[in-house]
Amino acid sequence: MTDAPWLLEQLTNDPKLAMVAGDELVRRGPRMDFVLRRVPTRSGQEKIREVVVHPGAVLILPVLDDGRVVLIRNFRHTVHEALWELPAGTLEKGEDPALCAARELTEETGYTAAQVEALGWFFTSPGVLTEKMYVFLASGLVAGRQKLEDNERIEVHPLSFQTVRRMILENQIVDAKTVATLLKYELSRA
Repeated sequence: MTDAPWLLEQLTNDPKLAMVAGDELVRRGPRMDFVLRRVPTRSGQEKIREVVVHPGAVLILPVLDDGRVVLIRNFRHTVHEALWELPAGTLEKGEDPALCAARELTEETGYTAAQVEALGWFFTSPGVLTEKMYVFLASGLVAGRQKLEDNERIEVHPLSFQTVRRMILENQIVDAKTVATLLKYELSRA
């Protein structure tokens, strides 16, 4: 480990969210860095906080011409179950979020989009993670084949918004980024 982790190549696309002077690099991962950060308190003390420095990600809300939304069932090893989600993916270093969204849509669902429109962004878990998630609406969808990575187990399910709303209320959709994006979309149409 280096005494100056901020001098390492940064993985994040947003310089504001990169490692800073004083961070102790615990582990450099291929997709994110794990650091200990000294955080001043109001009393003048310092606390050590664990921070995951993340390159950022995209989330795609694919809407078919008939109004159905394309959800996926994605097996998540972290929680040991398949979750209902919108397609999403991690940004490559320097990658344009809109291009990443189009790529991830095709990889995870097989669909390609005629239009990919920005819906904004949010932080996914700012208490421990620097991940900034850019949200896109994909329309003009054309079905095709998924291009899954070897470790991905993803099923594609077009569902009505009425069904999706019910699934959220019944705790069948529990992925926060999916719930937040669907709410953002619903509010934008109100």
